Amino acid sequence: MPSYSALIFDLDGTLINSAPDIAAAVNRHFAAKGWPQLETDYVESFIGNGPRRLLGDIMSDLGLPDDEAAVTAATDGYIRNYAERPAEHTRFYAHVREDLEQLHAAGFRLGICTNKPQALTQAVLRLLDLDRLFTVALGADAVPACKPDPRHLLAVADAMALPPGSWAYVGDTNVDKATATAAGVPFFVVPWGGGALVDVHPARRLTRLGDLMQHGPRLAAAGE
Repeated sequence: MPSYSALIFDLDGTLINSAPDIAAAVNRHFAAKGWPQLETDYVESFIGNGPRRLLGDIMSDLGLPDDEAAVTAATDGYIRNYAERPAEHTRFYAHVREDLEQLHAAGFRLGICTNKPQALTQAVLRLLDLDRLFTVALGADAVPACKPDPRHLLAVADAMALPPGSWAYVGDTNVDKATATAAGVPFFVVPWGGGALVDVHPARRLTRLGDLMQHGPRLAAAGE
């Protein structure tokens, strides 16, 4: 069984259910434009590629103006709205907080690779009292290229000074899987978020984050 000294996680859909706050931020911009209000499940289906892609895809799907200027204005409005209430309705998935604490205590170094903007990422982690657990968290605008470009994920690993082969990536979407594959690193998928739709080997499908304890550095050090 492979062992790792570090784990890098996606954020939205993997550690937290932030879709209600994301949808609320979208809807506040749409309301200001006189556009329709959207269900959270609908907005959630577009999450994973960053704010600009989120807004552009939704506007295109709804037949709303989706030229570059309109998408830029919508993205800017969305980010302002989200920054005002970054974690009002955001919740952890089952056992995530306790499992992250356990992984951290077991000696794993933890990082985050997310397409959420950097300032919002830091605000959410701080409000949820997660910032103390993660060595590095890099949002989409903190790197030259973001997921699914593997350079985003590798930038997190470089910032954590992780040797090749010492870490794995954990996510919930095919974007996450594609990023890990392109980076040449092991990928585990969670069962919530979009995880059920991601095709992985059964050994790489988690039931909860605590399953990763079996790959821990303390077990490896003990020769188990």
